[in-house]
Amino acid sequence: MSPTAPTIVTRLADYRVPEFLIEKTQLTFELHEAHTDVSSQLTLVRNPQGSQAAHLELHGEQLELLTLAIDDRVLTSKDYRTTPQNLTIYNVPERFVLHCTTRIYPEKNTALEGLYRSSGMYCTQCEAEGFRKITYYLDRPDVMSEFETVIIADEGAFSTMLSNGNCVSDTVKDGKRIVHWHDPFKKPSYLFALVAGNLACLEDHFTTQSGRQVLLQIYTAAKDQDKCHFAMQSLKKAMRWDEQTYGREYDLDRFMIVAVDDFNMGAMENKGLNVFNTSCVLAHPASTTDAAFRRVEGVIGHEYFHNWSGNRVTCRDWFQLSLKEGLTVFRDSEFSADMNSRAVKRIEDANVIRSVQFVEDAGPMAHPVRPESYMEISNFYTVTIYEKGAEVVRMLANILGPTLYRQATDLYFSRFDGQAVTCDDFVQCMEEVSSKDLSQFRLWYSQAGTPHLQISDSYDAARQQYSLTIRQYTPATPGQTDKKALHIPFKIALYDNQAALPLVINGQNQGTETVLDICQDEQTIVFEQVTEPPIPSLLRGFSAPVKISYDYQLLQLQQLILLDNDGFCRWDAMQNLMRMVLSKTIDGANNHAEQAALIAVIKQLLTNHAMMDAALLACMLSLPNSPYLASLYEKADPVAISQARTQLQDQIAAELQTELLNCYQVLQDQTHGLTAPAMAARSLRNAALAYLLHIDEVRYRELAQQQFAQANNMTDQYAALCALVYAEHAEATAQEALAAFYQQWQHEALVVNMWFQVQATRPWGDVLQTVRKLLSHEAFDARNPNKLRAVIAAFASRNFAQFHDKSGQGYQFLAEQIADIDQRNPQMASRLLTPLTHWHQFTDAHAALMRAALESLTQRELSKDVYEVVSKSLH
Repeated sequence: MSPTAPTIVTRLADYRVPEFLIEKTQLTFELHEAHTDVSSQLTLVRNPQGSQAAHLELHGEQLELLTLAIDDRVLTSKDYRTTPQNLTIYNVPERFVLHCTTRIYPEKNTALEGLYRSSGMYCTQCEAEGFRKITYYLDRPDVMSEFETVIIADEGAFSTMLSNGNCVSDTVKDGKRIVHWHDPFKKPSYLFALVAGNLACLEDHFTTQSGRQVLLQIYTAAKDQDKCHFAMQSLKKAMRWDEQTYGREYDLDRFMIVAVDDFNMGAMENKGLNVFNTSCVLAHPASTTDAAFRRVEGVIGHEYFHNWSGNRVTCRDWFQLSLKEGLTVFRDSEFSADMNSRAVKRIEDANVIRSVQFVEDAGPMAHPVRPESYMEISNFYTVTIYEKGAEVVRMLANILGPTLYRQATDLYFSRFDGQAVTCDDFVQCMEEVSSKDLSQFRLWYSQAGTPHLQISDSYDAARQQYSLTIRQYTPATPGQTDKKALHIPFKIALYDNQAALPLVINGQNQGTETVLDICQDEQTIVFEQVTEPPIPSLLRGFSAPVKISYDYQLLQLQQLILLDNDGFCRWDAMQNLMRMVLSKTIDGANNHAEQAALIAVIKQLLTNHAMMDAALLACMLSLPNSPYLASLYEKADPVAISQARTQLQDQIAAELQTELLNCYQVLQDQTHGLTAPAMAARSLRNAALAYLLHIDEVRYRELAQQQFAQANNMTDQYAALCALVYAEHAEATAQEALAAFYQQWQHEALVVNMWFQVQATRPWGDVLQTVRKLLSHEAFDARNPNKLRAVIAAFASRNFAQFHDKSGQGYQFLAEQIADIDQRNPQMASRLLTPLTHWHQFTDAHAALMRAALESLTQRELSKDVYEVVSKSLH
């Protein structure tokens, strides 16, 4: 197995300050049809904290060097040396201006890093190390510089020519259009952006809390301009929320968003010029689902919030990536919770942690929130860095409380404004403001793996005392076998059969909910004045990213499902009850009592659905997903898991069809518009429809068919399509619906992606054959990341039953696709590889086939992105 680039391991322990700093960066881009010439003028000064090395070493990849000079002296080949990754200039002075001209070829850039061309439009993606593919530079986050950018193109070639900051001038001279931009705030090169194309612009304004007027602009293809209004309103909500919640005001004269169809990520927070995947900007009721609306709102908020948590204060090195991403994910999660249902948002976040991040923690790619080494930094844009990193920030916020947390973030932003800092700097601010010792808490940043909490209890009737004993341990992960006890904020309440009880600990009344600081391998907490054995409501609000084990009785779970005022705990109790049923089915054990309890409690909820949050009830009706169930076993049988889930869905539908149908019909008149209640009603109504399609009756197929044909919004139309496609008995009707859906939406790329996805995730039949046909479809483009996600990633990551077919053909298919994609876009190939890295989770027969698929890749010439994942997975 030989990668195309040296597999150099970068280690946190080897961090050294940069030898030189760049005070000012002046760039000129001359855009030509076949190539682009980039002239850079860098004002460099020796870093007094460096080692005083005589030579300057700059990063650079895939560059054609045209000219090179220091001040007024043109350099000869004796003055410097180039390699595929670097430019070394010998014996440079203490302070100088470096003039450099490079030629690059955006039209040939299929990796979508650096400057590339998408559908005729020039676009950049520089995080993490894309800027070195534009010009020679100190491409590292701790080198921050003031940027000026000039873009030159033929007059009339592009209506839109953008870069970071404020526009200084826009002129025409000698048949060339010249646009000059200036960003007064120092930033690292990964935040640089340039866009040139023929785009329409939606404009609005925002008045900041200090009274400044900010111009807001969203650029997209002219045909999509009517789909930008929701994004604009989301941006204004995010700006106001950040002022009110964090006191952060926007700093430039304008804020720009550009929507791009070919983009490896969801979006990028380039200073003042955010580049977005179209899927995270464009939204219209006719063509966008409610879930996609919420995603647009959340991602708009996320990238805007980066203006402070990532741009004004950035990370010192890429090992500190969660400093900006974890903090900003927490910020956008709270923003979304405030805009929508807090309970549902918390459930969504917890679901990602439990079904994706916990799996990552248990596998060969496990790493701490602050990794210690990497071969390719792009491989560490993971759920551990983002989502677990956000949970670490959330725990800090819970430990400090809202007032002290706000004071700590104020201190952090003011102290480190304009600097590149570390996770320790962030935690230090928390300590200073709160006077709390967070030294043990810091282990969350350096220790990989998911803590397991084993919980037992006892009740002393004579003393009216209830004791809860919590034991914590963290399984070994690659390179870390000796795990220490963590500081875990553990939120708890106690219930009788009617309501939450007052919590008295050491004579102090804690109210009806409290946070326990679990800091030892084993702790016992004694609650006083408890008159009868209570029901514990554990890990309320998912207060820490941990697994808990407690032997709940069926009646206790039923009571929590019906009584608990914590939305996450109600959902979690239902998940526990469903898991009991499924686990016994998978294991071949008798589960009649568990099934009866589950059916009874769902029936009660559906009968009284008007009494609770419809969106929360919709979540509660969803079974634990297959990856989560697989993670509960040392050697999971994916076939048995898929069959058990289908069997339980069939049973719930059969026994509760009257209640499900009534719920569906009653909610029909409550689903109009984009209001939160309407979205909630749609989610519950469509959950009921999905269950009803498990029943092989004409009336339910006709119900779905009618909803599909008459829907006035994409949420209802797509839900009906999915219900039909996923029901094997509805195949003929589903094929008609698929044909009609494509005919109606074939000119909307994002909707076509949904059409691809529903077919790739069908849980029955020869789906792999369908997927192969989709790869040859006229609307599929193997160079477009969104299309790859809609077909290949949907099949491998979201079609558990079919991807894990016992033949192993799904595994080999994925390996073949990765080998092909790796030649064009290593980042995408590496990310698509994830499902195969979980081979260790499954029974020996499946594991052997998955491992064989991975091993087949070792015979290929691989990028370092894919090489790192394959080599670690096979280790």
